Amino acid sequence: MPDSPHIPSEAQPPADVMAQQPTAQQPTAQQPTAPQPTAPQPAAAQPTAPQPTAAQPTAAQPFAAPTTSTTAAPVGTDTSAKKRNVGPLVGALVVGAVLGGASGAGVAAWAVTANNSSHSGVTAGPQTVTINNKDDVNSTTAVAAKAGPSVVTINVTASDEGGTGSGVILSSDGYILTNTHVVTLDGASASGTIEVTTYDGKLYTAKVVGTDPVVDLAVIKLDNASGLQPIEFGDSSKINVGDKVVAIGAPLALPNTVTDGIVSAVNRSIQIASSAVPSTGSGDNSTPGDGASPYNFWNFGNGNGNGSGSGSSSGQTADISLPVIQTDAAINPGNSGGALLNSDGKLVGINVAIASTGSTSSSTQSGSIGVGFAIPVDLAQRISQEIIKTGKGTHGLLGASVTTATSDKSSVVGALIADVTPGGGADKAGLKKGDVVTSFAGHPITDSTDLTAQVRTLAPGSSAKLVYVRGTDSTTVTVTLGTLKL
Repeated sequence: MPDSPHIPSEAQPPADVMAQQPTAQQPTAQQPTAPQPTAPQPAAAQPTAPQPTAAQPTAAQPFAAPTTSTTAAPVGTDTSAKKRNVGPLVGALVVGAVLGGASGAGVAAWAVTANNSSHSGVTAGPQTVTINNKDDVNSTTAVAAKAGPSVVTINVTASDEGGTGSGVILSSDGYILTNTHVVTLDGASASGTIEVTTYDGKLYTAKVVGTDPVVDLAVIKLDNASGLQPIEFGDSSKINVGDKVVAIGAPLALPNTVTDGIVSAVNRSIQIASSAVPSTGSGDNSTPGDGASPYNFWNFGNGNGNGSGSGSSSGQTADISLPVIQTDAAINPGNSGGALLNSDGKLVGINVAIASTGSTSSSTQSGSIGVGFAIPVDLAQRISQEIIKTGKGTHGLLGASVTTATSDKSSVVGALIADVTPGGGADKAGLKKGDVVTSFAGHPITDSTDLTAQVRTLAPGSSAKLVYVRGTDSTTVTVTLGTLKL
């Protein structure tokens, strides 16, 4: 992807430059019946469609690099799409959006060097959760049986591009929650054709209700749907490290795939390439320190791809900071937009990206290494409700430009205030240039990405406790957020 632009830490489009992090490519998925060459993917791949992973120097982050792939089709059907070439990927570990797709579907990632291209063909039919021995059913089986009917497979095509992702059912009449990078093929197209397959093999056409690229969420609506089983929402604020979780989605275009694991970390923040980033605005900026990030953004919209349909977007031009739940449950390309569930079968997260070991070779790509990320359901639920009501989501604005604190300017880790917007929330709360934010809304802040992600999580007008260090003194204030203008 192109060099990541500076995004205001709780960044507003123009100034918002979040802490740079490895781009994530989405690995392309090889399908059972048709062997396909895999392409190296930048760091992190997003679960929606097969995509290359991007290697990231220091932190593994999802990198999505789409390779040609086909979306899951009814039994006997074979589909394939061209895969996009991505710039070389440099680094050891990358984080990417997990979108399984041909051309560029489903990728959010940091990539430093990468040239990926490959083709994949798939022939896969719908499958439901099969229970052969009802006398010996474990908790994972129970969760899959309960929530499986509420997870769908999403196939998106545009011109010579295509991708496969997942989604969760919000209502009986067909509102579906998924990732923005799934429906826009990683920002490659604004007018793709969407086909959705339910767990029992029924096919529906669908239209986009709205997208929120700031947190990579989107809502689509199935045509002429009724009697669907909505997902049951859990509470992501109550999950603990070590809790058991189950992921359901369509990795590598294999629908109704179930994997399990534990919550590896909470209060984690990652930065990935946006599939549609705001182009103008004012307010908060997250400005990386000199040499702070070795990553450049790889994207499908700036000449790195090899195809685009009519209505294609101008491409990804910035990165976004996301608050995430980290899990070791296997998540692969195609899982993007799918469900992360607790032991009660309730939704606690929307799978969005994975960290992958990177490769400088364009002939290989990897999938899950046990480091996956999901958007907390508390955020996903709020945004989905706003999109259904108004067509878009809303986000808070701190009113300050920030960068990651370094030892030459601070004695503690945190987000360093580089500038304060007069009259903004930070200004009214008494924050000044040089202050280091160490906590926000009860979440520890270790860098500018953390602060940006947590600020974006809250709605405009929300108030939150903020702790900052000035000199040797630590102070707690209450800040009221403004509105991020897109």
